[in-house]
Amino acid sequence: MYAVFRSGGKQYRAAKGDVLRLEKIEAEEGATIRFDEVLLVGEGSDIKVGSPLLTGSSVSGKVLRQGKTKKVNVVKFKRRQNYLRQGTHRQFFTEVEITGISSAGSGKAPTKDAVAEKPAAKKKVAAKKPAARKKVAKKVAPKGTGTKKTKTKKKAARKKAAKKG
Repeated sequence: MYAVFRSGGKQYRAAKGDVLRLEKIEAEEGATIRFDEVLLVGEGSDIKVGSPLLTGSSVSGKVLRQGKTKKVNVVKFKRRQNYLRQGTHRQFFTEVEITGISSAGSGKAPTKDAVAEKPAAKKKVAAKKPAARKKVAKKVAPKGTGTKKTKTKKKAARKKAAKKG
């Protein structure tokens, strides 16, 4: 039997006895972990797929160790810009051994019979009245308040008239 579960934003396929390296999980070495976000459980041709998760299913595991991956060089470089940044990175991980997979339910939608058993509650919906429109008076700017553009045009016209006369 195998399962696909989600942990740390990634999906993993696991069977009983597998050892996986997951994103770092806050747990002590030797502790037991349970993953409830199971997406798929299968064995041979019998496969249960959740939509999106299988309810009641879980994957359990034992933390073997906490660690860091190998050092990776990180280089940021832009040519002809005198730009070079160099650094390194080591990603944390948790090594987990899968101890068991339980598949209790399916994530399928309830059947028509299950829906029919529950009495439907009638809801009264009040009719919405159209909102009354309010008349808004438009603001009119008083005369004599010119903008900068009109002032500069008037000055330019005066200069031209002065040059001609």
